Amino acid sequence: MRRAHGRRRSHPHAAAVPTAAADLGGAPLSTAPPRRAPLLRRVAAALAVLTLPLAGLVAVAGPAAAAASATATYTKVSDWGSGFEGKWTVKNTGTTTLSSWTVEWDYPSGTAVTSAWDATVTSSGTHWTGKNVGWNGTLAPGATISFGFNGTGGGAPSGCKVNGGSCDGGTTPTDNPPSAPGTPTASGVTDTSVTLGWAAATDDKGVKNYDVYRGGAKVATVTSPSYTDSGLTKGTTYGYTVTARDTIDQTGPSSGSVSVTTTGTTTPPDPDPGNPGAAVKLGYFTNWGVYQRNYHVKNLVTSGTAAKITHINYAFGNVQGGKCTIGDAYADYQKTYDASSSVSGTADTWDQPVAGNFNQLRQLKKKYPNIKVLYSFGGWTWSGGFGQAAANPAAFAQSCYDLVEDPRWADVFDGIDIDWEYPNACGLTCDTSGAASLKNVLSALRAKFGGSNLVTAAISADGSNGGKLDVADYAGAAQHVDFYNVMTYDFFGAWAAQGPTAPHSPLTSYTGIPIAGFNSEAAITKLKGKGIAGSKLNLGIGFYGRGWTGVTQATPGGTATGPAPGTYEQGIEDYKVLKNSCPSTGTIAGTAYAKCGSNWWSYDTPATIAGKMSWVKQQGLKGAFYWEFSGDTGNGELATAVHTGLQ
Repeated sequence: MRRAHGRRRSHPHAAAVPTAAADLGGAPLSTAPPRRAPLLRRVAAALAVLTLPLAGLVAVAGPAAAAASATATYTKVSDWGSGFEGKWTVKNTGTTTLSSWTVEWDYPSGTAVTSAWDATVTSSGTHWTGKNVGWNGTLAPGATISFGFNGTGGGAPSGCKVNGGSCDGGTTPTDNPPSAPGTPTASGVTDTSVTLGWAAATDDKGVKNYDVYRGGAKVATVTSPSYTDSGLTKGTTYGYTVTARDTIDQTGPSSGSVSVTTTGTTTPPDPDPGNPGAAVKLGYFTNWGVYQRNYHVKNLVTSGTAAKITHINYAFGNVQGGKCTIGDAYADYQKTYDASSSVSGTADTWDQPVAGNFNQLRQLKKKYPNIKVLYSFGGWTWSGGFGQAAANPAAFAQSCYDLVEDPRWADVFDGIDIDWEYPNACGLTCDTSGAASLKNVLSALRAKFGGSNLVTAAISADGSNGGKLDVADYAGAAQHVDFYNVMTYDFFGAWAAQGPTAPHSPLTSYTGIPIAGFNSEAAITKLKGKGIAGSKLNLGIGFYGRGWTGVTQATPGGTATGPAPGTYEQGIEDYKVLKNSCPSTGTIAGTAYAKCGSNWWSYDTPATIAGKMSWVKQQGLKGAFYWEFSGDTGNGELATAVHTGLQ
């Protein structure tokens, strides 16, 4: 979710660089803010800058006027033998402002981008595309913008195009993209499969293949105009579209959409079988909170929060070597508690087999038997291991089951939660395991944990067009989970150091919002549009604020000089602190903001949470969750607002 080891991630929605071939408690969603590669270079290569040759280049679809008004140059910043850092610089050579830019190039086989910053970088085979992120798409005449990346292999780029034209700003090549295929038709519909067919697309140089999309996520690439999609859920509606690709990997417009409902009927599993229809009220408990934050399981009791929740996600276990592993053995099951700090009022002994948070959670469940505890794996810092896990989902699921169901603490946990930031996209690291990887991992976990255990996942809330929710099969994966926790926070923050200031958890869009699709309503609407029922979705709430300093404008949209100071990290602060140090001065898009001195913060209050919970019920969602318990006041006023609002 948001952080691991007490470290909150810099931008949960941040630009994942999905190459096609969470730490804050939930989120992450959008295009990344500027992020520089932290790699230590072992060999510094000479700075080699080359403007790529343009003869024989082929154009891609793009605005004709823009094609002749921009150039792109490539720089190899450094090379350390096993890898390199590269950079593209785009310059507006025209007389009008560009609203967006796209750079395309080819690498020889064996050379690939592994991570990128300041652009969304994707690939199809050896063809690479870099597109602006939300904050750096506008380019005034004469202005330049650069994006960088790390890669492997020693090949040089070729076939460079910028906005569909030559990278030297010359004339646009003449190879046209393919036409749209015909709208698919469905046949042979069963409980779990459907066969699609469509009229072939046309292209002046020939059609190479077709990409098939289900709910906006690519599920297959085929060479003939037909495809059978299997592994579906009975009684479920799916939407399909198709695009064609030509011999130089230009993609044409999408076909029309067809809606198909599989046969049979199904009833979604209820996360609380003992209380059918009960709203989920879930909070994250972080294992590192027992250190500097001095927040322990007993605080859930003394604050009154334990009586107002249904689920706890225990964060985090690690993902290493394709397996689930312990995150912090000392905090998890070794730390001893005296009688005064123990939930039960009984002191731990030095030789008991399980102490730490696991034993305190066991005591909490005895006191509050309705609470279900899930062991959450991954998070912003530890999501890098999921790609290897996706290579052998069954082995990964077995390792997770063996850990969660370890006889020493099997009674503590009621299931498993996966916080992968992000499948087939970029968070702290970039994943290239493919659109089906999340579905495959969750399917294997469900098969291993069975129906008596909960299987859940925290997912991106990037509602933008072509964003994180569109590059993985969230609809297909949804059939294997009890619910998704949609990380509807961290949309905006001081990773954009100069602003504009904006609420980090807007419920809806508003005039002047920095990035379209970065709000809760857009994310939930997109997920529902993919065929995911509202009863499988929980809305995320942050028990913290994000802020800037050097701000003069009281309302959102102002400029700043950097992140506001925070107790543990710049640009972020707990609600329990902000409530008194910088009280709310206004609301926008269903959340609060505050201007105090030169600092500007956004956060949720009991009043804004009440409004959001009303929206949750109007939308037919399963409930809400929050990151994380320790950000609340000593009497749990935010947890109370969630509880009351979902009554």
